[in-house]
Amino acid sequence: MKYLIVGGVAAGTKAAAKIKRCDRSAEVLVISKSHDISYAGCGLPYYVGGAIETRDALIVNTPEAYAGLTGVEVRVGQEAIALDDAAKTVTVRTEDGVEYAEPYDKLVVATGANPFVPNVAGVQLPGVFSMRTPDDATGIRAYVQDNACRRAVVCGAGFIGLEVAENLLALGLSVTVIDAMPQILPNVFDPEMADFARRQLKAAGVRVLTGTSLTGITGTERAEGVETSGGTIPADLVVVAIGIRPATAWLEGSGIEMIKGTVVTDEYGATNLADVYAAGDCAMVHNAITHKPAWSPMGSTANIAGRALARTLTGTPTAYPGVLGTGVVHLLSTLNGGRTGLTEAAARQEGFDPESIVAVVDDKAHYYPGSSSFIIKLIACKATHRLLGVQVLGAGAVDKVVDIVVEAIYRKLKVEDLDLMDFAYAPPFSTAIHPLVTACYILENKLAGELETLTPAQYAAGEATDYTVIDALPAPTIPGAEWVDLTKVVDGIDGHAKDDKLLLVCAKGKRGYFMQNRLKAAGYTNTRVLEGGITFNEVKVPRRGAKLPAAEIKRLKGLGCLQDKRFDDVFNVRVITRNGKLTSAEQKTVADAAEQFGSGEVTMTTRLTLEIQGVHYDNIAACIEYLQAHGLDAGGTGSKVRPVVSCKGTTCQYGLIDTFDLSEKLHERFYVGYHGVELPHKFKIAVGGCPNMCVKPDLNDLGIVGQLVPEIDLDKCRACKVCQVVKACPMGDAQIREDGKITIDESLCNHCGRCTDACPFGAVSEGLRGYKVYIGGRWGKKTAHGRALDKIFTSEEEVMDVVERAILFFRDEGISGERFADTVARLGFDYVQEKLLSAPIDKEAILNKTVVGGATC
Repeated sequence: MKYLIVGGVAAGTKAAAKIKRCDRSAEVLVISKSHDISYAGCGLPYYVGGAIETRDALIVNTPEAYAGLTGVEVRVGQEAIALDDAAKTVTVRTEDGVEYAEPYDKLVVATGANPFVPNVAGVQLPGVFSMRTPDDATGIRAYVQDNACRRAVVCGAGFIGLEVAENLLALGLSVTVIDAMPQILPNVFDPEMADFARRQLKAAGVRVLTGTSLTGITGTERAEGVETSGGTIPADLVVVAIGIRPATAWLEGSGIEMIKGTVVTDEYGATNLADVYAAGDCAMVHNAITHKPAWSPMGSTANIAGRALARTLTGTPTAYPGVLGTGVVHLLSTLNGGRTGLTEAAARQEGFDPESIVAVVDDKAHYYPGSSSFIIKLIACKATHRLLGVQVLGAGAVDKVVDIVVEAIYRKLKVEDLDLMDFAYAPPFSTAIHPLVTACYILENKLAGELETLTPAQYAAGEATDYTVIDALPAPTIPGAEWVDLTKVVDGIDGHAKDDKLLLVCAKGKRGYFMQNRLKAAGYTNTRVLEGGITFNEVKVPRRGAKLPAAEIKRLKGLGCLQDKRFDDVFNVRVITRNGKLTSAEQKTVADAAEQFGSGEVTMTTRLTLEIQGVHYDNIAACIEYLQAHGLDAGGTGSKVRPVVSCKGTTCQYGLIDTFDLSEKLHERFYVGYHGVELPHKFKIAVGGCPNMCVKPDLNDLGIVGQLVPEIDLDKCRACKVCQVVKACPMGDAQIREDGKITIDESLCNHCGRCTDACPFGAVSEGLRGYKVYIGGRWGKKTAHGRALDKIFTSEEEVMDVVERAILFFRDEGISGERFADTVARLGFDYVQEKLLSAPIDKEAILNKTVVGGATC
């Protein structure tokens, strides 16, 4: 029996190897268009970010190793181009263009899928990549390194796109993700779960633009920007991860049945053509809940279906039970996502009457180091209580929760069936009652009417507008809400009738449920608990004239919104300008925002940012969202690296370095890249193009100044009576020796470079061009002039390294509330300099420390 397998990645190699193991007499041939077979496609994004260090680690088997291990013949660089099922042959084309007919007894189509790249201008430019093969991953990583990329745009907010985004962020790039759909992870998560994930990505520094279509890529010699339905986004690197399409064009005209290019199969992998089977990303399977056709282009599906098909072909019929759409994704170091089954929206579309809860539960014993929370959305049929799906977000092992629900759905279990199962428990791993079982209890209470809630989706849709928000947290926390002490609720809440509509909000939902239980016992009939509390929801309460609490003013300050001291509810929104430079389009955006949301006035700060004046409290969120939608953002406050400021040294006649370019790199790497890193206090960076010090670099925590060190060639000095070098020197350090020759007093020279080329005979020229770095400066209530490190740095790489070392040193050895100037004074300049220039530094350990910031503005 001859088995021909077309395609050599997941399903193809799995099926071929299993066939050979089940029937050692079988002739098994794999043909592959690619030279890489059996590679870790799901690991590609992690190669980009460096978690997987080498390309070889992505290759599960080389063709030679696979053939030796399995006994399967492998031909690479050969593409199937046509199928003749009557003759039972596949036409194959080699890389040199030779075509031949390969016969088979049984054919397995496992050609997988190809990335979908829209037909827009610029997609062929250097710097534009897909993410499907090891060559794609190695190409991206090399391009980032070779071109010193700083800004990336990822087109597509599915699993692959977001994994690529996270790994590019890990490389220090500024990352924007766009998607034409109204949410990230469309058809994977329900909108409210997707929005929570989006907010976490944003907090980590990833810019996410949904409802934004790719319309083109700009650039001449390489990618320079991405054109979208919402405007142009600057980019050095573009990754197109919009989706994939089945690689089945070669089957057109063969008579094989397909749906949207996907090969239709039965539960045994058979197609409508005799002795022709299909598995993997090119094949249609069915949904285990709805029994309708389903496309599941996942590595897990390909491997499982390929193995099942091999068993069927070798005499053990093995029906594939169908898919549930199970998947997990690593979004950030602090956020994983997982799901299986139907979303609530899909369940409703399939004719179910679903009930759901969003529960925030501990992922392990709350007292154990590293404990966090799972956010679980659990969905069941309201009538039968049968489990239909789950969605999970959290820092921990979300796959454990998902896998339990996978089993429950396949077994058609009800919510209650999980209640008493003996799941594993120890503090480092789980909670005494499994987190999923806790979520089941909550859903059971809701199904029984014991818990009455507003879901996050209902709250976001405005269904709470006629409810009074009751703050059920241990202490007053929610601005504008009425705080009620849970422990004092016995007969009700003073001032509220028993039919008043009350929305009970706490941190996660638990205290809200306890309060509702007490109020129901007291005869209250219209209470609702907000599922997920303030952990999951963005709770905003209309002010109704109440004064803003100090905690809310502090929160807004952290967003870059500074209160106008003349009013309680008016703020000035600080717009980040990267390095004091905006495009005309960005200037227009700021002006439009000022007109729409503020007083129409825009002021400039001393650090070259802009502030939109007169934004009322209720307009702040809309103002910031408007700025973000146009590529800008508010911020620049808190105990963090502050926006970088620079002079105009790039264009100034005295500028010795490209201040715009350097400051933008510093901004992207340290203001954006270290956005979530708390420091003992604010950390300000300034870049000056020359020793004129116009931007006062030495009055910043760290200042960088361009340097040009002159070099004297006395053989060329002619001892002129009127020395042009002396005339050119603004510091007076260029002087005439007794013999009439030029000399420069190094103790006075500030390396401004004006003396170079002043001599018509070339006696003074450029000796060294570089950067001086000052540390420990500050201005304001207390002033300290920074002191320059003893070294002149000669490359941007050295400067970037010492800046990072300074930030990490401050985080490690600074004390909460003290500025870097205080740290330097306390520890001594020499000690700090030695640490910054030569001492080993453990970046990972320092970033994992808990640091409490002391900045008040």
